[in-house]
Amino acid sequence: MPEQKFMRTVRSFVLRQGRLTSGQEAALKKLWPDFGLEASDGLFDFTAVFDRQAPVTLEIGFGNGDSLATMARNSPERDFVGIEVHRPGVGHILHLIEKYDLKNLRVIRDDAVEIIKNNIAENSLDCVQLFFPDPWHKKKHNKRRIVQPEFVSLLATRLQKGGIFHMATDWQEYAEHMAEVMEAHPDFESISDSPYSKKPESRPETKFERRGLDRGHGVWDLLYRCNKA
Repeated sequence: MPEQKFMRTVRSFVLRQGRLTSGQEAALKKLWPDFGLEASDGLFDFTAVFDRQAPVTLEIGFGNGDSLATMARNSPERDFVGIEVHRPGVGHILHLIEKYDLKNLRVIRDDAVEIIKNNIAENSLDCVQLFFPDPWHKKKHNKRRIVQPEFVSLLATRLQKGGIFHMATDWQEYAEHMAEVMEAHPDFESISDSPYSKKPESRPETKFERRGLDRGHGVWDLLYRCNKA
């Protein structure tokens, strides 16, 4: 499928400058040079970044990074790249990288859409994860949701054939929106008989998931395989 033009007109996130702890600030200063990736680096060569050839998972919006770091610890045969705009979360995951000596995890602090457009090579990803993104549940804000047809088309060019786009949300209406977008896209098919899949054991519970469950929300996982020609 030819690359489709994706214009970034509406951001799917609000940049909140949370307060850094001393540990997070120290981790940013000490570890970013070795484990941070910059937009200015150009097109990422993951084989060179990780000094090996392995399947690459990209997570969009990893929050505080606990679940992503856990996945990296549990799957040393895979490489992981996490994108997050909030500095405290970036500082925290860098601390976890050092704490657990995670050689298979790198971090980006930037707009995920711009990074995917400009820095991720075509057919270079084995999996893309989007866990508990901002649901923008007010109708007038629905256009801010990151899962839109244009964004999914962009992901299809970056995923390898057979690669997985894994979404999770605790907002039923957003889950239905995700399902509608994915079911209509010609380059993806659900790995299940329905749009919704059983939560994989490999996905740890996240802070946002626990918060949603405490509020009585359900949780929906959607896993779609890239079947582009």
